[in-house]
Amino acid sequence: MLNLILPPEVVNTLLVALRKADKCEVGGILMAEHIGPNEFKVSEITVHRLGGIASFIRRIEDAIGKLRFFFNRTDHDYRRFNYLGEWHSHPLFEPFPSTTDDMSMLQIVQDESVGANFAVLLIVKLNPNGQLVGSAHTYLPKGGRARSTIIFGDQNSI
Repeated sequence: MLNLILPPEVVNTLLVALRKADKCEVGGILMAEHIGPNEFKVSEITVHRLGGIASFIRRIEDAIGKLRFFFNRTDHDYRRFNYLGEWHSHPLFEPFPSTTDDMSMLQIVQDESVGANFAVLLIVKLNPNGQLVGSAHTYLPKGGRARSTIIFGDQNSI
């Protein structure tokens, strides 16, 4: 559905957060720049408090200030720079959406007050070699979900 580019500085932030979280889930929000048709470059992410072994609860209050700062810094150019979605880890499980993940993302895109045409869920983990792996899925308000391509920094896409 779309290409999600994670530049090296975002990859490094994810690596630090995953190493610190160890076997607990961690996550946050994705803020991105629309750089081409169906192509988004993640500009910033937030890292929220740790979750449990098999759960992560998004706390919007942890992100509000960073979203405001992001929008101010990008001159409120919402067509080019905007909230893209959520990210979290599955340190002990495959990095694919659970039923709970699907329901949470659908709530976001179907909430009229959010006004999103779509939202991306990035799920990441460290492989046995300590490298970042994951999957990205794009959710649509009518209930659809499509796999998206991730480009990790200078690494290959998956």
